[in-house]
Amino acid sequence: MHINAAFDSGNIDVIKAEQPDDIRLAIRKDHESDFYQWFHFKLFAEVGEEHVLTIENAGQAAYPDGWKDYQALASYDRETWFRVPTEYNGKELTIRHSPEQEAVFYAYFIPYSYERHQDLVQTAQQSVDCYHELLGETLDSRELNLLIVGEPAEHKKTIWITARQHPGESMAEWFMEGLITRLLDDEDGVARKLLQDNVFYLVPNMNPDGSVRGHLRTNAAGTNLNREWADPSLEKSPEVFYVLNRMQETGVDMYLDVHGDEALPYNFVAGCEGIPAYDERHEELENLFKSALSAATPEFQTKFGYQRDEPGKANMTVANSAVGERFKCLSYTLEMPFKDNADLPDEDFGWSAARCQRLGEDVLTAILAVAPKLR
Repeated sequence: MHINAAFDSGNIDVIKAEQPDDIRLAIRKDHESDFYQWFHFKLFAEVGEEHVLTIENAGQAAYPDGWKDYQALASYDRETWFRVPTEYNGKELTIRHSPEQEAVFYAYFIPYSYERHQDLVQTAQQSVDCYHELLGETLDSRELNLLIVGEPAEHKKTIWITARQHPGESMAEWFMEGLITRLLDDEDGVARKLLQDNVFYLVPNMNPDGSVRGHLRTNAAGTNLNREWADPSLEKSPEVFYVLNRMQETGVDMYLDVHGDEALPYNFVAGCEGIPAYDERHEELENLFKSALSAATPEFQTKFGYQRDEPGKANMTVANSAVGERFKCLSYTLEMPFKDNADLPDEDFGWSAARCQRLGEDVLTAILAVAPKLR
């Protein structure tokens, strides 16, 4: 029996692993940070025997409420990920599983590897509608990739979508893969119509360093990128610095920042109602987008979400508030669950990579509905 996390996005420390029924583990903190919750590791197991894996420091994780009703994910081939019995007692998270093969992977959510990220951007650039731009390098010298889909023109609206500022929220890049694949399908009517009057600026992974390091929430410097939008720096948050500078060059008519939420088992959006510039036009655009997305897919709902900010009380260091204020545009954070969509539960797989991809596809339908009114 052996446990290993020395790979892309791997994260676990082994405290004790002598008997299958008493494996003791701990999640490592993000570098230079107290955030932790993401785990991803490989177990060489005793086939057919129940393994009891206990994460001892789960109760001190960044979002302990996220463990309630949570089921960990497992995979034998790193393609199909399924839920396994998981319990949380307020202090420790315990995973119980009887492996059917010699080696099995476990993860907090379905990993989206840096290798797959590179495949995504390289495949996208094969399309005549897509231009692949290097925005700059991260602190670990990785590329910050931008995909520009559509031919820029003065009459066209500019739509920016960023994902995975928080690297452990890997569902955000699965979402982007679905959205990009549909947008580049020249036989898809929604995509063709959108590109007649809009240009998309897409950042599939805002935090490649944190993704590879196995971080939950921060980059290589231990910086939470989604608290850097008021004053980003090359020293602490080059990822935000480069994106915001490029936004300034293109302008922004609509912005969507894609995330995952630990606690809420729903898909929902959070607006920028607390910014100084918020007005009736903002509200009308927000309502139109929510209505269109609700009509496009039952995976989306508007009943559950974050508490709305009071007027003038928005956190201006957060991406959707900062961009909404600076560009006076429709600006949303979109959240997906780590657990499942409680409105459409799937006992075997929960919220999955395939469902993330389909939501990304469906968001384009909602954007098509709102795009004509963005200016």
